[in-house]
Formats: sequence, structure tokens, C-alpha cells
Amino acid sequence: MENILEETKTLMKKYHIKANKSLGQNFLINSEVVKNIIESSNIVQEDMIIEIGPGLGTLTKYLLEKAGKVLCIELDSRMVNILEDRFSNDDKFEIINEDVLKVNLNKIIKENKEIGKIKNVKIVANLPYYITTPIIMKLLEEKLDIESITVMIQKEVADRLIEIPGGKNTGAITYTVYYYCESEKIMEVPNSSFIPEPEVTSEVIKMNLRKEPPVVLENTKVMFMLIKSAYMQRRKTLLNSLTNSKVFINKQEGAEILKKLNLNENVRPEELTIQDFANIAKIIVGGKK
Repeated sequence: MENILEETKTLMKKYHIKANKSLGQNFLINSEVVKNIIESSNIVQEDMIIEIGPGLGTLTKYLLEKAGKVLCIELDSRMVNILEDRFSNDDKFEIINEDVLKVNLNKIIKENKEIGKIKNVKIVANLPYYITTPIIMKLLEEKLDIESITVMIQKEVADRLIEIPGGKNTGAITYTVYYYCESEKIMEVPNSSFIPEPEVTSEVIKMNLRKEPPVVLENTKVMFMLIKSAYMQRRKTLLNSLTNSKVFINKQEGAEILKKLNLNENVRPEELTIQDFANIAKIIVGGKK
């Protein structure tokens, strides 16, 4: 790989660019990290890569070498101009100047697969840290026809996303990611790998979409509602959280449900496995029938 630091400085100088803090821009300058992201994505010619927030095109350049198509979604029109300058001669390159949260990814994926050249779709991105969670939730909840998501994000968030539910870093989003994906940590990335340097350490993670969910439920909405309610008052016990949010009619009902499932009355939300939440959801749905 070429010297990414020099390439980045040259591009910034040529286009009179400074990173836009409000868009969470930090330009990646570590070639080892780029190499790891590309390799761990396992890209082949039948793949379409959707790159969110490509910035100056540091990753884009290497994605185009491996993939059958690279679709970039970039909000900053300054970056769009640079990316078009750099890559528009490559017929595998396409760019959308839009907020990814407003883009109909299902439609785009369907259209590209119907053409016939693309077999699999993968997400690869150095995500803007201020909007990581909404993007990840969109990618999972819209049930996109994608194979994997390889992203670099803030380490603290990454550890929560790839935790096994019930582990020390468990948060509400942990269950969502675990339900849809099998995840792994690829590498930790020091803040010196960017200009300007962010204040936090970063991490590259990979989420492979599951073929089958880890728990079987008639109504997953109830389970996710339960998890959300439990974590709205995280410092409280599960019994208090679900009673306060009216999931349990009263404490007595809640205590009976927990006892039935051999769960301690003082158990906290982050101590529950996804199966525990699924079991509570089944009882609640059953009670409403």
C-alpha cells in the first residue's frame, strides 16, 4: 500500500480541505488498519460494497480493486466532489450524496442484485462516531439482504455491540446485534491513526449476519420492547424497571414471572441472556392471548 499519510496530506492541500468536526470527520492515515479492514471484509468480484462516509476515499481506492461494485454514500458535498474526481472513471464506482439514514438501501440492493453481476452485498465503513448507533440499527432493523458489516467505530461502542448478552459490556443494543449477527473484534486502532486525532480509541469489528436467529419467537417486537423498557432505568433491578414501565401489571405479577423462570428478583437487566428476555416475552404474549 502507498503512503496513506502523504496521500491524505496531498488531497487535503489540493482541495483545501479541513475535517468537518460537526460531521465527525477524522481521516484515516494508517495503512495497516486499511489493510486489515480490506482483508477482514473478504471481498470478491461478485460483491457490491456499500461504503458509508467514505470521506477522501482512502478505503474506497482499495475496495474498488477487490469488489465488483462500490457504492459510496457521502453527506459532505466537498467529499463527493473529491471522490468523483478520483474515481468517476471507474465504472465500478457509484456515489450518492445523501444522509445514509434517509437512503432506501433495500431498494438499491434489490436493483443491483437483479442486474445479475452482484451476488452478495457487504457494508464496509469508517463510520462517523456521533451517529454510529442509528446507522447500525438501520442496517439491522431494515433486514437488508447483506452478508456482513465491517466497520471502524469508537472502541467503547464497539465493545458494547459485540459483547455476548450478559457480559460486562452489555447494553440494550448488545441484544439487537446478537439477535441479527455473529460478531468479532478485528483490531484496536489508536487515535494516532487519524488526522485530526480523535480523543478516543477506535476499533474495527465485523458483524456477520445470521442465517437463523439465536432465539425463536412468534413476536420479536415484544422482546425488543422488553429490552428497551428494562434499559430505560438501567440502575434499577429488572423487576422495578419492568413494573415502572407497566410491562408487568404490578410487582407481584413480575415476581411470579421471574420465579417461574428461575430468575432472582434482584437481577439487573445486563445480567440477562437473550434467551431470558425471550422467555419473559413468551409469557407476556401468552398472557395476552
